[in-house]
Amino acid sequence: QLQLVESGGGLVQPGGSLRLSCEASTYLNRIKVIGWYRQAPGKQRERVALSTNGGAITVTGRTNYADSVKGRFTISRDDIRNTVNLQMDNLQFDDTATYYCNSGDVWGQGTEVIVSS
Repeated sequence: QLQLVESGGGLVQPGGSLRLSCEASTYLNRIKVIGWYRQAPGKQRERVALSTNGGAITVTGRTNYADSVKGRFTISRDDIRNTVNLQMDNLQFDDTATYYCNSGDVWGQGTEVIVSS
């Protein structure tokens, strides 16, 4: 059974960067779609980025990434380490949330990102 374990969250100042990692318990190249979601306090969970075997694909919004993270977040796959990474740059207060790795109906436990001055 697939398991997903996130890491890399923490406290960062506005404008800073964090890199989240999600390690899969199976070969990543066997997983067609895997991605990142986030849930801020009092808000619904939202999709941030998805990745297929062919690379990053569309997330919420009309372009490749949600408008709120476009140009700041990058998703990548490492099939050797079986990890999916989310590079987050120029973090803003609104990026504060618990970030979850997901594939199908499997969710990780989440990793918290707090953007605070």
